[in-house]
Amino acid sequence: MIGKSLKRLRSIYGYKASDFCEKLGISPSYLSEIENEKKQPNLELLQKYADIFQIKLSSLILIVETYEEAETQGKGDSFIGKMMIRLIEKMSFDEGSNEK
Repeated sequence: MIGKSLKRLRSIYGYKASDFCEKLGISPSYLSEIENEKKQPNLELLQKYADIFQIKLSSLILIVETYEEAETQGKGDSFIGKMMIRLIEKMSFDEGSNEK
């Protein structure tokens, strides 16, 4: 389920598939295969995801695992909502620290 989780993260961060595959350096068809669970991303590609999202690779893996677990319990949307709130709070904090 890693592909679905990565797709959800891409959407949360507001990236269109066409823009995102350029950032990753992969073809649109390969991104589609990952997001549709037909291919699994290697560690190097996961690192690129983490770099784009500006998080550590270990955090990316933890987010994916936590989302997958929440999804199996029918709480995927709740997890995503909480994650979006944290992301907005982090962005607000980062913007506030840049103003000083």
